[in-house]
Amino acid sequence: MHQNPAPADFPTTLSRWLLGVGLASLLLRLWIAVTFPVTGDEALFYWWGVFPAWGYSDHPPMVGWLIALMRATVGDSLLSIRLPVVVLPLALGAALWWALKPLNRVRAAWAVLFFWLTPLNWLNVLVTTDTPLIFWSMLSVAALMRAERREQLDRAAYGLYALSGVFLGCAFLSKYFAVVLGFTYLVYFALYRRERLAGLALMVLCTLPAPAINIAYNMSHGWSNIMFNVFNRNEDSHFEWRKPVMYLGMMIYLITPPALWLALRHRQALLETARTKAPVPRLLACLVVVPLLFFALLSFKKVIGLHWVLSFYPFGFALLAFALPADKLKTCAKGMAWFVGLHVLVVAGLYMTSLENWRSTKIYPQIVRSYKTAEILQKASSPDTVLMADSYTAAVIYGYERRQYTPVFGVGKYHARQDDVQVDFSVYQGKTVRILTPDVPKLNEFSPYFEAVREFSFEQDGVPFYVVEGRGFNYQAYRQGVLGEAYRLFYNIPSWLPMTGCPFCERYCGQVRCPR
Repeated sequence: MHQNPAPADFPTTLSRWLLGVGLASLLLRLWIAVTFPVTGDEALFYWWGVFPAWGYSDHPPMVGWLIALMRATVGDSLLSIRLPVVVLPLALGAALWWALKPLNRVRAAWAVLFFWLTPLNWLNVLVTTDTPLIFWSMLSVAALMRAERREQLDRAAYGLYALSGVFLGCAFLSKYFAVVLGFTYLVYFALYRRERLAGLALMVLCTLPAPAINIAYNMSHGWSNIMFNVFNRNEDSHFEWRKPVMYLGMMIYLITPPALWLALRHRQALLETARTKAPVPRLLACLVVVPLLFFALLSFKKVIGLHWVLSFYPFGFALLAFALPADKLKTCAKGMAWFVGLHVLVVAGLYMTSLENWRSTKIYPQIVRSYKTAEILQKASSPDTVLMADSYTAAVIYGYERRQYTPVFGVGKYHARQDDVQVDFSVYQGKTVRILTPDVPKLNEFSPYFEAVREFSFEQDGVPFYVVEGRGFNYQAYRQGVLGEAYRLFYNIPSWLPMTGCPFCERYCGQVRCPR
């Protein structure tokens, strides 16, 4: 582990690199944040912020709380909602610097620079459940590293262990992948720091309120998180060779080819750094190796999303910054700068295109829906009707544009079942409903739920949209035909799970557990 004195060029060359990269990437993220339309996931999480709760259908509540905070303090604009993501790389860099500077200020600065030079930290402006997960995970690791630097288990050390546990709990309330970070901690302490199990025990104790909140929410909401993450979303999981291959390709991209090339060339230095007896390098190595192996094993059954590994992303660059020979640090930074520069050029090229340039692509209808949402809604809506959509993505995007929650008509999919909690279809009894869809509708699929149905269509920038207008909504028929099917598909809650409530079940059949 390099702990050499700071070279003379630290205040100038490296400082200029950090200032230039930090500022340029911030300006680019700001530009994208104000010009790129809201995505389906962001619109979904927006409604979580409008209706803050102790949990939601798919995930724990932290991103909803974050958006609620931004709406209350900054405003309801798309920029205010995305602002935490825009400044996130700066916050992560500051935390990484705070964690590593006691070892070597220069190497810590290179670690921050490498992390800031990754394409994701220039281009990502989309608020997701990973936004607070990454933030709290980094703070937890940073506090643990500072605790591990203390030679004695004194009051300050115990305070840092407690703080790390609190941050880990916040990460758990962001997304369940925080469990992987907790497992990494267990591996680290079991292998290298058994003499500090008291610190680990304090961390666990300070983490416990978060899972307690989550369990209480799930017990009162039909174990919706468990049904989604354990059962419903995994029914079709099976082995395919393409999945681990995709994971490998994704990791090559995330590490970036220049950094990967230098890591392979200096793998012996990486191994020596990881094997050093100092606690922080060993913790860094665990933070890289354990999650990589975990996701590699999981990739044989699941497609590993790029965002799944981001909580551990910075630590690989930290390990690289402390392992590379001093004369290779600038080489790595230059290579990564060229790589991210190519991405910036591509983004600039994309911004020079128009809707017409995308007309022949498969995603053109989705592009039109995102950029022309207001025009589409103007043509589809009527003051005396209830507007609905036939999919969750479309519904939340339309709802975000209108700033009025838009229900989903139909059974839907296992994703985004928050609609089941949010919407009581009985209030639409007898009303006229318009269902906006991109596909040619089959009226016989809608007619059982209305007194009369008709269809009309319109075009927006060459893309056809269809509207089914149903007069006299029949809630009892919808309850039996649609809500009953949703219950059968998504609410097969195991009898061994204790429950204190289930909003959908109570609305559907009047009791916590519906008879099957």
